[in-house]
Amino acid sequence: MTRDASGPHPPAAPAAASARHPAADRALRILRDVLYALAIGTVIAVLLSLLYRQHVGYTLLYSWSIALACSLFIDGLRHAAAAWVHRHGPRDGTDTPRDWPGWGWMALVLPVGTLLGLVVGAEVVNLWLGQTGWRLFQGRHGTTLAMLIISLVPGVTATFYFRAKADLRAAQTQAEAAARLAAETRLKLLESQLEPHMLFNTLANLRALIGVDAVRAQDMLDRLIAFLRATLQASRRPFHPLSAEFERLADYLALMQVRMGPRLQVELVLPPALASAPVPPLLLQPLVENAIQHGLEPQRGGGQLRVDAWQDGEEIVVRVADTGIGPAAAATRAASGERPAGGFGLTQVRERLQVWHGSAGRLTLSPGPDGQGGTVVTLRWPARPADQAAADAHAPPLPPSA
Repeated sequence: MTRDASGPHPPAAPAAASARHPAADRALRILRDVLYALAIGTVIAVLLSLLYRQHVGYTLLYSWSIALACSLFIDGLRHAAAAWVHRHGPRDGTDTPRDWPGWGWMALVLPVGTLLGLVVGAEVVNLWLGQTGWRLFQGRHGTTLAMLIISLVPGVTATFYFRAKADLRAAQTQAEAAARLAAETRLKLLESQLEPHMLFNTLANLRALIGVDAVRAQDMLDRLIAFLRATLQASRRPFHPLSAEFERLADYLALMQVRMGPRLQVELVLPPALASAPVPPLLLQPLVENAIQHGLEPQRGGGQLRVDAWQDGEEIVVRVADTGIGPAAAATRAASGERPAGGFGLTQVRERLQVWHGSAGRLTLSPGPDGQGGTVVTLRWPARPADQAAADAHAPPLPPSA
């Protein structure tokens, strides 16, 4: 069956809105760097004047020139190194900023940029004053090394500071993007679960059933109410027990059996030991919907749908298997336009697993066993300790605005 290999990807985080023009932002950054360099130069000038009893005017002039030159060279070398590192795109597929080469390169950029800034900054003042040597030193031994060290400290400090601020901004942007993605996912999940077509068909079947079998119709209506209530509450609670997930599947599948009748054969298997394991609400629902819509319904005789769970070592495994037309036939039908491809199921479940457990949460899709056909989707995630699982499964609902 078609399992949305071409489904939507997480939306990229929108750029922060800015009322200023990019050129104005660039000018403000340059002004900030200049003021920072002048402030550092002033502090160094005061220190040198006290240590070596130099003329304050000359010391301040040299310090300002050297600080500005160091800032210029360090920034220029950083951009050059970053351009080289990212010439083929960000390393390792990460979201590392393209103006940051990494701390390995910065360990070379900082001392080289500081040394160049020290020499060039001093020579600029020498040319301006008509000096043939650095008047600040006045022949004192070791002053050059001391000046180099003193000039290096602000550069290292500033690099750590601004890099930390950039990391914090990136983390905030990522957190905001994750929150937006979670909200959009919950809304789309709710939209998919409350699909009008499914509701209209179910209500029509219930209306016809009332006159034939009122008891069964009442049972189906109870299941519909339970399903709708659970769906509406899904975006309010981060986790619920795996047993509750299977109960919601049972409600949904009972409604589908009203429409498909004996063409849909269902088997749900959940060991008691895993009943309290925490799981995000409606994690399995898109997989079951895909199995019915893209695997079993297109098949004239319908088929079987089995959802079972077990623990494999330190992992919990949940499998959704059907005996439908299989992924190859479903892909052919989708490509021909006979039936639209699933655009949400697998992508949505995979993203929720990754948010929940990172790379430890995995989803695989494979054809069913020979002789049975169909499709098998397998989910794996780390089992949690009993106390943590209980805490997650009974976590309080999220506020409506979350």
